[in-house]
Amino acid sequence: MKRLISIICIVAAVAFHASAQQAGQMSMKRAMSLVPRPNIAPVKSMIPTQEPLSVDTLETSDPGIRMVLRSDNTWDYIKNREWIDNDEVYRQVWDHNAAKCYDVKYEDLPFRATIWLADSTTRFYCPYQTKVFSKFGWRRGRQHTGVDLPYPMGTPVGAAFEGKVRFAKRCGGYGNLVIIRHPNGLETFYGHLSKINVEEDQWVSAGEIIGLGGSTGRSTGPHLHFETRYQGYAFDPQWIIDFEKGELKHGVFVLHRKYLTPGSTYVPESEDEEEAIYLSEEEERAEEERIARELAAAKYHKIRSGDTLSGLAVKYHTTVKAICKLNGITAKTTLRPGRTLRVK
Repeated sequence: MKRLISIICIVAAVAFHASAQQAGQMSMKRAMSLVPRPNIAPVKSMIPTQEPLSVDTLETSDPGIRMVLRSDNTWDYIKNREWIDNDEVYRQVWDHNAAKCYDVKYEDLPFRATIWLADSTTRFYCPYQTKVFSKFGWRRGRQHTGVDLPYPMGTPVGAAFEGKVRFAKRCGGYGNLVIIRHPNGLETFYGHLSKINVEEDQWVSAGEIIGLGGSTGRSTGPHLHFETRYQGYAFDPQWIIDFEKGELKHGVFVLHRKYLTPGSTYVPESEDEEEAIYLSEEEERAEEERIARELAAAKYHKIRSGDTLSGLAVKYHTTVKAICKLNGITAKTTLRPGRTLRVK
């Protein structure tokens, strides 16, 4: 009986194969390919990820901010990039050819500007966590308008805050330079880059790679020259960033106009201190007039052969310590003939 069944199956199979070939329906190879077999290739899981989905976007009272509702009943704020991109801050004095394009008179600056640096929609990225080896201020008889950070050649450089690239090309002593303007009105400068990775008018996020560390321009070795400017006026980046800790000192920074004078050495320590030093407009004006008088009365000395700091201190009725502080030098600094020092 079993033998009879086997014979019948064989005959049927041969008949089916002959019939298929005669009818031109499909080959044996094609037929076998249709038989379900185990899949030995990896198969992605059909289980959804745990990331909540965005289900709706709502406008807020601030046209630059939107609220996003998530599928897990949570919400978050995001920037309205289209609106921000057309904001006045990106249309006012927007120049691709001049690194320093602002032409704002000192007296036209606001007495104080409240600058939001970081919040739930604005992130911060420390350009490089390290000790500053060349600080903001007077250096070798000239104003050093930023800080120099030791930066290995070829190391990626990230944007400190989100913003729009205004300048991205070679620029004199800066070498390869990228300038980013931020929604709060600040501009950050990144100089001496070996390579520029962004284009002008490109929007970048905090931490996004904008170039590589280098030693282009007026540089004696690989480092990053980093500046913070408000309407073209440079101020000490260490007022807002602790580079050694890699942290932002303030979420909100109150920038007083008097900080932007060449002789300003004020370094705010905390937001509480900022609140404590608020002055009325009349007091602000009186304070600025005092600073202006001091600058007008400033005295300078062109170094000659044989001059010493102690000798200059005696001549101008001051101290070595005071001269060093005014010029950003130490008592051991070599005085080179021809250099100009501020002595009062």
